[in-house]
Amino acid sequence: MVATVPVMAKPIPMMPEGLELVRSTPLLDQETVPAGLLKAHRITRGVWGKLVVHTGELIFRFEDELLHRHHISAGEHFDIPPSRPHHLIVDDPVTFQVEFHRPPE
Repeated sequence: MVATVPVMAKPIPMMPEGLELVRSTPLLDQETVPAGLLKAHRITRGVWGKLVVHTGELIFRFEDELLHRHHISAGEHFDIPPSRPHHLIVDDPVTFQVEFHRPPE
C-alpha cells in the first residue's frame, strides 16, 4: 500500500508594511469582471495586489496551488504578491476591487 502525503498549502502572503496605494480597479462584479482575471495572470514585479470583496464571495487560486481555494467574502481582503500567477473564480453575485501597492519612490 502506498502512503499518501497531504499537500500543504504555502503560507498566506501578507503585504509588507509601508507600501503606498498607486491605483485601483473600478468596482467590478460577476458581469463586469475582465476575462483576464478569470485565467492565469500575474501582477507586475515589485507591485502587490489587494483583492477587496465588498459583497458576496469569490474564489482566489494560485496557479502553483490548484488544490487550494481561498474563499474571500464580503468585508475581507486577500494580499497578492508580485509575479505569482493566479486567477479568480466568480460563480455567484459579487462586487470587488483590486488595489495595487508599491514601495514609495
